[in-house]
Amino acid sequence: MDNLTHSLVGAVMGQAGLKKKTGLAMPALIIGANLPDVDAACFFWLEGTEHLGFRRGITHGPPAWVLLPLILAGLLWWFDRWQTKRGKRPEDRLPVNFKWLYLLSFIGCLSHPLFDWFNVYGIRFLEPFSSQWFYGDTLFIIDVWLWALLAISVGWSIVRERRGKPYHWPAIGGLVLSIAYIGANMAATIGHVASFSISNKDMAFPSETLIASPVVFFANEREMIVGEHNDYFIIPAGEEPIRSNAKPITDARCEWPDLTEERAVNSQVDAFLFWSRTPFATRADDGSVILYDARFYDPRARDRFSIALPDVECVELASD
Repeated sequence: MDNLTHSLVGAVMGQAGLKKKTGLAMPALIIGANLPDVDAACFFWLEGTEHLGFRRGITHGPPAWVLLPLILAGLLWWFDRWQTKRGKRPEDRLPVNFKWLYLLSFIGCLSHPLFDWFNVYGIRFLEPFSSQWFYGDTLFIIDVWLWALLAISVGWSIVRERRGKPYHWPAIGGLVLSIAYIGANMAATIGHVASFSISNKDMAFPSETLIASPVVFFANEREMIVGEHNDYFIIPAGEEPIRSNAKPITDARCEWPDLTEERAVNSQVDAFLFWSRTPFATRADDGSVILYDARFYDPRARDRFSIALPDVECVELASD
């Protein structure tokens, strides 16, 4: 998910009561909820699509769940001591308890891979022990309705706190409603997949992959991606998930090229194929090949979710 969502998740947990466990609890929760995204620093040394094979991996796996909160708790504990020595420590700050700092940093950090799992991009929960990708297919990567739920509950809680009233109930309510909202989205995804599977069980159709991809704004709708390697079909969001509504993702499809040698010498190709869940080849204007992923295909623009192969000639894919 985006970092605003992660931050709001940390904040709502703090306002729900966890911020009273120790001084600097809110920074531990909010920073902790964003901490696994330190892997974004890879953009400084990786080029092109290489980031696709690096992000949501090692900093999102079990060793990071333990080590990143420990580093954060240590820095916050040091910061409190540093402010104390300089006479700058706020008088209303609670005493800092390192064990609680670590536990809250851990809770915040653990929330991050959970929420990253909810979208179609995927996450490698088990790095470095396994590089398997996991996908929740539940929320769009930026969910404005979840923003609203979390932001309103945090804001309402803060207003009540400033007025000297009990403040944790709005945050607890926001957490409950957010969980219900996520559950409803998960049910929508399962329902779309089940509906397509049931309505098409007697029809010949490629079925290695079946994805109900969430879309922005319309939480109950899904764009269906169905097919097999290099041969994917799309059912646009809002249309009934049945075979007759499925359309080829593009008319400019190519046969899948042999990329064994290319992958061995080109780290960009290797990274793209390692990351891609629904890869397919399409024809560029000059007759060469561009690799896309059906989850992030935009025919109007090339972006960081595709890779051009200028030296590979497109062989037109035979029509079904």
